[in-house]
Amino acid sequence: MFQYHCLNPIASKGLVLFDDSYKNTDTVMDADAVLVRSAKMHDMELPQNVVAIARAGAGVNNIPVKECAEKGIVVFNTPGANANGVKELVLAGMLLASRDIVGGIEWVAQEKDREDIDKLAEKQKKQFAGCEIMGKKLGIIGLGAIGAMVANAASGLGMEVYGYDPYISIDAAWNLSRTIKHAKTLEEIYSQCDYITIHVPLLDSTRGMINKESFQKMKEGVVLLNFARDLLVDENSLIEALENGKVKKYVTDFANRTVAGRDGILVTPHLGASTEESEENCAVMAVKEIRDFLENGNIRNSVNFPNCDMGTCVSVGRITITHKNIPNMIGQVTNILGKEGINISDLMNKSKGEYAYTMIDIESAASKEALDELASITGVSRVRVVK
Repeated sequence: MFQYHCLNPIASKGLVLFDDSYKNTDTVMDADAVLVRSAKMHDMELPQNVVAIARAGAGVNNIPVKECAEKGIVVFNTPGANANGVKELVLAGMLLASRDIVGGIEWVAQEKDREDIDKLAEKQKKQFAGCEIMGKKLGIIGLGAIGAMVANAASGLGMEVYGYDPYISIDAAWNLSRTIKHAKTLEEIYSQCDYITIHVPLLDSTRGMINKESFQKMKEGVVLLNFARDLLVDENSLIEALENGKVKKYVTDFANRTVAGRDGILVTPHLGASTEESEENCAVMAVKEIRDFLENGNIRNSVNFPNCDMGTCVSVGRITITHKNIPNMIGQVTNILGKEGINISDLMNKSKGEYAYTMIDIESAASKEALDELASITGVSRVRVVK
């Protein structure tokens, strides 16, 4: 029997995928796995029995990823599951920034009691006029699941789309429309595009990447959209760029005291993935990841350990080991199993940065002494018997 705990409400369409061998526990202290959306986990003390955390969403800033890796806790996310919901909001953001639709709606609400509101509206509508997005140049920084969908949709709306992503995956490249222009530098995006939208993760290397120098290189009157993470933009430099006219509009999904209520800034309250479909897709993917890991030891879409998949175990047993990515680890592991006369029928070892993951199918059961010896190897954080 496996036990899981939900730190936030998780869509039932995902939870129903847990069968009778799973129990929803009221406390994380009894859980083997944790499912989370927005709950802050940095100050949580996780018990030794927790082996996996699944974030029903793409960003994992609310999870202490490195600390989990040190403890051998595999952290999953659900890339692409909410991509369409975010894509649609980005398109809405471009339209809202191009024409003063919000201002027009607010004006009608204020004048709702005027008997001649229909005639007055005809006179006043010009103050809310704007431009069309068709024919305009859109620059997309980051062509992952969301960025690629935005690119294709914007191209379909008649925009001239430039994409920049030095780390684009083969799958993402195949999914891009042939009309998307490949920008080789950020400077090309800045200098060419009327609209710029950011779709990169928040890392030390991307924090504040849109800064004063970036704004100086952009076209006059550019519209900047940020539905990724607020800390990607240096907001003090942004305010300066708005005040001097370099930036026409800034559209963001992240409310804070710097941007909320400011002229020239449209802020939505983190609505990117707040659709029924996105929440269900994320829940389904998160539960499938958890089940495959707990039942088979397979890792898909982890942010702190490598993808590693050996399917369903058909041997007598399977052992998984989370450990540091250091020399002679496999030699030590196989030596311990060899001393006990255990034959290895299959083995997979993969690494991701500082950390690595090893899966071993064995033809006879390992003793407690052998497992304890594996766990005592310097650099090993967790040994788990899957079968």
